[in-house]
Amino acid sequence: MIAKEFERYSRQIAIPSFGEAGQRKLEAAHVVVAGLGGLGSAASLYLVAAGVGHLTIIDAQRVELSNLNRQVLHWLPDVNRLKVESAMEKLHAMNPSVSIEAKPEKVTQKNIHELLRNADVVIDGTDNYQTRYLLNEACVRIHKPFVHGAVEGLTGQLTTIIPGDSPCLKCIIPKPPPRKPTLPVLGATPGVIGCLQAMETIKLLIGMDEPLIGRMLFFDGQRTSFEEIEIRRDPNCPVCGSAPSL
Repeated sequence: MIAKEFERYSRQIAIPSFGEAGQRKLEAAHVVVAGLGGLGSAASLYLVAAGVGHLTIIDAQRVELSNLNRQVLHWLPDVNRLKVESAMEKLHAMNPSVSIEAKPEKVTQKNIHELLRNADVVIDGTDNYQTRYLLNEACVRIHKPFVHGAVEGLTGQLTTIIPGDSPCLKCIIPKPPPRKPTLPVLGATPGVIGCLQAMETIKLLIGMDEPLIGRMLFFDGQRTSFEEIEIRRDPNCPVCGSAPSL
């Protein structure tokens, strides 16, 4: 590791369970962030700051004025730009040593396996359960760790899914909650959950104990509290019920 890199990452390298070995693992890793809204913005920022080697960002949408209260990678001059272009510009300026690949595509059954094929970890930065279920099923099928996050108002949820070794999203939430015409969100809420998604991803990549596997974390911003519940695989789950344990 060259001196400039060591200085840049020195504060995380100083963590006993991280070290130079952990930094090298991050530099060799490939993370896919699906969705560049509030969750994806926060997660991407902290992954790039930490020095993840390769980041693929996926989003087909353009920046809207109503995005700016929470999607911190996008600024006022970016309105009407593709989100992946706006995000790539900021992320590259933050850390040019990270290889960033922009995919201005909607995630579909047709393209999902190709989009996720080279990922070491997939992050759920989406805002709808149709896409989340697609990501979840693809990650189970191709055995990719999947870090799920979701927010509404001042509340959020987070879990880490390891195919074959933890409940999948379909086990946990068999049916999507009713979709509201406009999802209310305080901008700091996806900031909290997105940062935790980045932390979970980094822990998975370097092998740090203990990721949020078999547990769902709930955040209540109104009370500034966290609650954790244990979650179990459903043996009859249509997605992972027949998948072997690892």
